[in-house]
Amino acid sequence: MVQVRPVLFILGLVLGAFALAMLVPMVFDLDHGHPDWRAFAAGAGVTLFAAGLLVLGGWSGQRPRFTAREGFLLTGMSWATVSAFGSIPLMLGELGLSFGDAFFETASGLTTTGATLIVGLDKVSRGLLLWRAMLQGVGGIGIIVMVVALFPFLRVGGMQLFRSEFSEKLDKPLPRAAQIAGVTIVAYACLLLACLASYWALGMSLFDAATHAMTTVATAGFANYDESFAAFRSPALEWTAVLFMALSGLPLFLYVRLARSEWRHVLRDTQIRWFLATTGAAVAAIALWLWLGRDLPAGDALRLAAFNVVSLATTTGYASADYTQWGSFAAIVFLALMFVGGCTGSTAGAVKVLRFEIMAKLAGGALRRLVQRHGVQRVLYNGRPLGEDVIASIMVFGFVYFVSFAALALALGAFGLDFTTAVSGAASAVGNIGPGLGEIIGPAGNYAPLPEGAKWLLALGMIMGRLEFMAVLVLFTRRFWQG
Repeated sequence: MVQVRPVLFILGLVLGAFALAMLVPMVFDLDHGHPDWRAFAAGAGVTLFAAGLLVLGGWSGQRPRFTAREGFLLTGMSWATVSAFGSIPLMLGELGLSFGDAFFETASGLTTTGATLIVGLDKVSRGLLLWRAMLQGVGGIGIIVMVVALFPFLRVGGMQLFRSEFSEKLDKPLPRAAQIAGVTIVAYACLLLACLASYWALGMSLFDAATHAMTTVATAGFANYDESFAAFRSPALEWTAVLFMALSGLPLFLYVRLARSEWRHVLRDTQIRWFLATTGAAVAAIALWLWLGRDLPAGDALRLAAFNVVSLATTTGYASADYTQWGSFAAIVFLALMFVGGCTGSTAGAVKVLRFEIMAKLAGGALRRLVQRHGVQRVLYNGRPLGEDVIASIMVFGFVYFVSFAALALALGAFGLDFTTAVSGAASAVGNIGPGLGEIIGPAGNYAPLPEGAKWLLALGMIMGRLEFMAVLVLFTRRFWQG
């Protein structure tokens, strides 16, 4: 049977750390004389009290036994519970959001989605802006630790490849999951500091540089201004953001290998080549479309195409222009990019390039079998044959992903949303992207006008998409609870 008490104990520790994190924006607002510091103080107090109750109730006097089953339960409960308690400052502060709206915004931050319903970001307290960025920074780190430690047991296709590919090369006397989680967090932190320094050097204030670095490296997309990244009016900053969004869409362990001079492993990684080729082709297509079809100067066309394509391809969700005004061809390209995502082992969401690569190889093998019916067809990844369990898990994940997307789009349509809003909103939520298409939730709009029920569905889609569905769906099976 599932042991609930250890789960509650660990959940209490997680909430305790989360309560302490609220003190950072509280001190920031207190120092700037903004009354929202009281909202953060109240949120920290309530969260810390709940954390204490969970720790006391879950402690059994001995070291908790923790298996993969308890890990699944903790994962699902953590993301939902932390999103609920993280909503408190948004409800008690000057914004005065409803619980549904505050939960949506917090879940969007923690899942690194970047969809927002706050209007007038230019006028809200800096403590709140810092809190939104911290949510996405913590969410980016949290997903790394979770997928490395937990997802290989779930076999959702991809993470077990990532783990087996890299953990064999580490020789430190630590558990393999701890090794990989530790070095990827170090790589994440180094990338974050490099991004912060670059933004600051190119003219951002230190505050903007720090908050936007957190949301860039987490491929998250919350900005401090309603105009998103376009508010800076700086081509140099946009090209820098393109660079760091692309770097964050690559496997974080790649940088560990580069530091260890393992260039051969980096150069042979086919998913990196697929990611760069797919993104590069989309940038070239949109740039040509803007240059030849929309009469933009070649330099501006390339910059706008590169920024917005890389932003969507890595599921970051920044915008430097309203690309919904670029015509139907651009809209179709951007909608397709919402399903691709970055590389496995990065903070990016969506299906991931690796899965598309393997599905393409499976399709090619099926075509070859039509000609060579008795030939032996093997699916290779980086020169190694894939096991049947990995192939099956990738196919199952693809099926669940697209069924969930279709179900969410239908549910949003039932709330009276138009086709473009419903479809792009569903794709954005399950892919953890942020902006959708159309006038309402496109890059020039936000999610505030949507019905309350639609916001709850989208928040659920964000969490399920971030956990890659299976980690949530397994909780609703009878065998999970029976043992």
